[in-house]
Amino acid sequence: MSILVDENTRVVVQGITGGEGKFHAGQMIDYGTNVVAGAVPGKGGQEVHGVPVYDTVREAAREEDADASVVFVPPAFAADAVFESLDSPVDLVVAITEGIPTQDMAKVNKRLSEVDTRLIGPNCPGIITPGETKLGILPGNIFESGDVGLVSRSGTLTYQVVSNLTERGIGQTTAVGIGGDPIIGTSFVDALELFEEDPDTEAVVMCGEIGGEDEEQAAKYISQNMDTPVAGFIAGRTAPPGKRMGHAGAIVSGSGTGTAESKIEALNDAGVPVGDTPSEVAEHVEGFL
Repeated sequence: MSILVDENTRVVVQGITGGEGKFHAGQMIDYGTNVVAGAVPGKGGQEVHGVPVYDTVREAAREEDADASVVFVPPAFAADAVFESLDSPVDLVVAITEGIPTQDMAKVNKRLSEVDTRLIGPNCPGIITPGETKLGILPGNIFESGDVGLVSRSGTLTYQVVSNLTERGIGQTTAVGIGGDPIIGTSFVDALELFEEDPDTEAVVMCGEIGGEDEEQAAKYISQNMDTPVAGFIAGRTAPPGKRMGHAGAIVSGSGTGTAESKIEALNDAGVPVGDTPSEVAEHVEGFL
């Protein structure tokens, strides 16, 4: 099994006529993703990669029975694109766009509390169920179908850990890149809950980084609610306090929270082994199986 997406997921690509949208839509189609439509205001009636383009997500979802969208729209307009999907029949929105203003995401976050649609991202690589479908920019060739779930704030770190898992013959049920912005739709806890409920996920990898308290909250959830074993990795151990490092959410306040040390301690206390390298993470997972 998998979480959130599988071979039956029917996808609308928002921004499919742009450079990024067109390229990655082609990559998704080549992987086997069921891309059924594009949505770009004013571009209705066109085709890209043989996929019909509609003016709105609502029209695309209605005409093509789509249940998910993936957003490749420039930052200034991306929040509006997400709002459009939240007001359509789709169940899942994956926002790849980096650089969406935080104040725009605050408005999106409020709207999310009023609908049943799930948002992954923004500023994320997307989601993949190996061998079935991918929504986003993840390199499908490094993934293999298996029984380990993965959730990560970092796209590059996701690829490193997955590569190490695959090299050891350890496949994945689903990998979710939740994004590194201060305001995101799906949290670590949200993803961990889904993996815990998935009968085919035998272990989970959680890749975090400095900044915020999401990993500490995840550690609390793991200790209180999860029977599925979890291995962890925390990036940014050498970042100085107050220094912006990488993602918009990756900043250590100097108050003792949000540091690599505090996150690793919280995870260790929850029974989660934290690897010093992606290779060590794979070793921990191998020990679970």
